[in-house]
Amino acid sequence: MTTLHWFRRDLRVADNPALAAASDAARDAASDVVPLFVLDPALWATAGVPRRSHLARSLARLDEALGGALVVRLGDPSEVVPALVAELDAEAVYVTAALEPYGRRRDEQVAARLGDLRAELRPVGSPYAVSPGRVRKSDGDPYQVFTPFHRAWLDHGWRAPAAAPQDSPWADVRSDPLPEPPETSADLPPAGEKAALGRWHDFLADELVHYVEDRDVPGRATSGLSTALKWGEIHPRTMLRDLAQLDANTAPPEVVAAYRRQLAWRDFHADVLFHHPSARTRSLKRVVPDDAWATGTEESEALERWATGTTGFPFVDAGMRELLATGRMHNRLRMVVASFLVKDLHVRWQRGAEHFMRHLVDGDVAQNQLNWQWVAGTGRDAAPYFRVFNPVTQGLKFDPDGTYVRRWVPELRHLSGKSAHEPWKVPDDLFAAPDPALPAYPERMVDHAHERERTLEDFARRDG
Repeated sequence: MTTLHWFRRDLRVADNPALAAASDAARDAASDVVPLFVLDPALWATAGVPRRSHLARSLARLDEALGGALVVRLGDPSEVVPALVAELDAEAVYVTAALEPYGRRRDEQVAARLGDLRAELRPVGSPYAVSPGRVRKSDGDPYQVFTPFHRAWLDHGWRAPAAAPQDSPWADVRSDPLPEPPETSADLPPAGEKAALGRWHDFLADELVHYVEDRDVPGRATSGLSTALKWGEIHPRTMLRDLAQLDANTAPPEVVAAYRRQLAWRDFHADVLFHHPSARTRSLKRVVPDDAWATGTEESEALERWATGTTGFPFVDAGMRELLATGRMHNRLRMVVASFLVKDLHVRWQRGAEHFMRHLVDGDVAQNQLNWQWVAGTGRDAAPYFRVFNPVTQGLKFDPDGTYVRRWVPELRHLSGKSAHEPWKVPDDLFAAPDPALPAYPERMVDHAHERERTLEDFARRDG
């Protein structure tokens, strides 16, 4: 009987336990494996062009790695997978476990329909170093705060990377055409497993040593692997193994620990969403009264100016324009622009999270929603609501010469240093537009100091 491996967020061959299990089962039964990807219209339609482009290119690289054997089918997985199982008289479909709300519901539907065909959906492994739900307190309850979770996560440990399938007998099955990458102006990095591993090894050799000192500076010392992790072009278990094998001359232990901590945050956010599926759309904590939030025209106009990078605050505008142009944004900028939307413009975090998910190449439900809740102060382990990022001082601290702002806000490219972050302080006779064809840079939407005070007042009456 034929065995299926259904690729989802594991678009790689190496360190893929579900693929290895499917290959072993097929070899034991003297049969073959169908490597399947289902192009789900519900997910394809909600992804922005950069994310669809990356996925299409990643599937092409996966097909190459499988010798052209990847089977792509377009449609609702709850219909496509059972239909293919019936067509091939397959007895099992191996998958990497889906742990986010949509994926869990989808897999429950597929498993039920496979049961009617006397076939099984067999989850093996997960996209995380430690699967959500496994790291728990001594009383069995999940952790609510990152620091004790992190300690328990380190104590729990993780498996070694799985071996790649050897001489897998891929089946010859009809496939729909692979999706064409949609045209985009975004300068997207190479997609696929080989590119992800290459980028990771380059980062370890040349950039990890500077990670702690440079990680908050846009354009410096980040691994750039969030998209590869999102699609499973590399597994965090592989990264953790490589980090453990580094010698102190390559990177000091404290630097390795700092990077490893970021992988722990990724697991923590997935764990929170696993235990609290409602966190995808609902705040886990109430931080201000309902009347504190902008509504109607006020909300829509504020959201529009924020989304288009025309707030009049250069560091915020640069981050939002980078997102629209590339589908990417540095983590420091993500925190600054999120704080500005929630605490300066008083727009609910869900609106910003929706915008990010439409445009980010690395858009991942657990990481996106819980990071937004962290900034908004509404998550299980969140920044205090009264912590309000100052968009000017953040820019001066992390982009002191204005290089980042000048790159993404051409109206200000003739300014540098402090002037690039505070153009309203530049005398009119010196604030000449660098190019008459460029629009005038907008005035500031709000007075940050005033909005900060309003935020603190709203927070003080949260129980009123």
